[in-house]
Order: sequence, then structure tokens, then C-alpha cells
Amino acid sequence: MCRLRARLVRTEAGRDPYDRALTDLIGELSTRSERFRTAWAAHNVRQHRTGVKRLHHPDVGDLTLAYESLEVTADAGLRLNAYTAEPGSRSQEALNLLASWTAPSNADLHQA
Repeated sequence: MCRLRARLVRTEAGRDPYDRALTDLIGELSTRSERFRTAWAAHNVRQHRTGVKRLHHPDVGDLTLAYESLEVTADAGLRLNAYTAEPGSRSQEALNLLASWTAPSNADLHQA
């Protein structure tokens, strides 16, 4: 996990190598964590464009979602992430429940 975090920090540092706050954070992490220092020294940079995220929602609990990350070419540094749940999974049921809380009712649709 520490290697993954070091990669993510390195990716951010590559976007803005003059970011003073990030540079200070890297220095602090390097002095306090042998694992971070080793991972940082490996210079292993890889952007994760696909994968699986595990999240915890306070109302529906744990979710396991696949994601794809797409660069927005019109705005440098902007990325669009799309998350999906496996069909029929507990995560999909939880997302459906959340969606139902914001879905308009039939009465709302007829008034429009």
C-alpha cells in the first residue's frame, strides 16, 4: 500500500514539481517512514486508469466498484472517473438504493 501511495504522490509531483506544500510533505514522509522512503526512491510512476475501489458509504455500507479513468483533453490535468458495480452484486443493490432516494416520482414527472 505504501508503494501505491508513493506512486500517486510521485504522479502529483510530476504535474507540478514546484508545489511547495507537496515538496514539504514528501520530505516529511521520507524522514518518518522507511517504507515510503524506499518506495519513493524506486521512482516507480504509473497512472492507474482502471482498477477496483473499495469505498464505505455511511448509509449503505461497503461498496466494491470497478473504475475507468479518462483524461479530459480540453483541460490539462482534469480526469473523468466512471465507477460501475458488478451486475447483481451487493454493491449494485446499494447503488440502486441510493439512486432511488433521488429519483423523481411519477407525480413529479407528470407535473413537469
